[in-house]
Amino acid sequence: MKFDEYEAIMKNRPHVVLLGAGASVAAIPNGDKYNKRTSVMEGFIEKLNMTETIKKANLQTKSKNLEDIYSELKSRPECEPIAIELEKRIYDYFFNFVIPDEPTVYDFLVLSLTKKDLIATFNWDPLLLQAYTRVRQITDNLPKLAFLHGNVYVGLCLEHKRAGLIQNRCPVCRKAFKPSKLLYPIREKDYSNDIFIRDNWNLTRYYLERAYMFTIFGYSAPKTDVSAIALLKEAWGEVENRSLEEIEIIDIKSDEELRDTWKDFIHTHHYSCHKSFFDSSLGKFPRRTCEATFDRLMNVRFLDDSKGFKPDMDFKQIGDYLNFLLEEEKEGKKVLNNPYL
Repeated sequence: MKFDEYEAIMKNRPHVVLLGAGASVAAIPNGDKYNKRTSVMEGFIEKLNMTETIKKANLQTKSKNLEDIYSELKSRPECEPIAIELEKRIYDYFFNFVIPDEPTVYDFLVLSLTKKDLIATFNWDPLLLQAYTRVRQITDNLPKLAFLHGNVYVGLCLEHKRAGLIQNRCPVCRKAFKPSKLLYPIREKDYSNDIFIRDNWNLTRYYLERAYMFTIFGYSAPKTDVSAIALLKEAWGEVENRSLEEIEIIDIKSDEELRDTWKDFIHTHHYSCHKSFFDSSLGKFPRRTCEATFDRLMNVRFLDDSKGFKPDMDFKQIGDYLNFLLEEEKEGKKVLNNPYL
C-alpha cells in the first residue's frame, strides 16, 4: 500500500468520544437556562427529595451515593415500590433540564466532529441532544450519537424499530414515540435485554473497534460499570495492537489517577490528559482531529493550536469560523486539508 493511501485510511477512521457525568457538569458549570445544576451521584438523593422515603427502607448501606442505594433497593423485592418512585423522580429531574441560550461545551463538541465519528454517552440528561438539534442549523455533517444508559429525550416506536426525539412521532405509523428506558445504576447491568440500549452498545463497539482516536470526557468508570468497561475494552482490544491510536482524557482529576484508571486502554505514551475541552484536540483542531493527529505523529508536522474554538465564541462566530471547513467537506475529497499546520 502506498503511503498516501495509508494516510487517507487513517485520517478517515473514526474519532470516538465517550461522555460521563463530568461532561454535562462542564457543559453547564453555572447551571442550565434556569440555573438548575446537574449532579454527580453522591448526594443526589437529597436533590430528588427522597431522603425520608429512603430512610423507611432501613438500608444496610450507609452510602449517600445513588448507585449504592439503588443497587440495594433493587436487590430487595420489598423495596420495589421505593425503587419505582426513585426511577420516576430521576426521569423527571433530568427531563426538565434546558440548555442555556449561549453555546455550551456540548455545542462545541458536536461541531468538532463529523459523520464519520461517534459520541457515546452514559448521561440521561437531554443537554447533548438539545445541543445537537440546534447546531444542525450550522451543518448536518455531524457525528452519530449513542446512548449507553438511555436518555430522557429519546423516544421509541418498538413496532417499527424507530427512534427520535421524544416529542416526535414514528415516521412509519405516525404514533407518538414512547419514552426509552433508562438503565439505572445497579452493579450487574444487562446491556442486552433492552433493544434500544443493545443497539446503541453495538454501534459503539463497531466504531470503537475502528477508531483512530478515543476521547474519554468526564467519565470516572465507577465500580457499578464493570460490565461497561469490559465491553469497551473488548471493542478496543489489546493495547499491544493499538500502537498507532491515541487516547485523550478530559477530566479535572490528576494525570496519575487518570492514567491508572485507563491503563488497560493506553499504549505506552500514546495518551494525553486535559483539564478543559478547549485544550484537547477537539477544541484545538475541530472537524480535523484525526487529520491533525496523523500529521503531527506520522508526518512529523508542527501544528498551530491557536486556531481552534474559543470559549467566548457566540453562534455566529462559530458559524463564521467553520464556514471554510464545511465548504471543503462538501467537495467530497478523499483527504481533507489540515488548516492547523
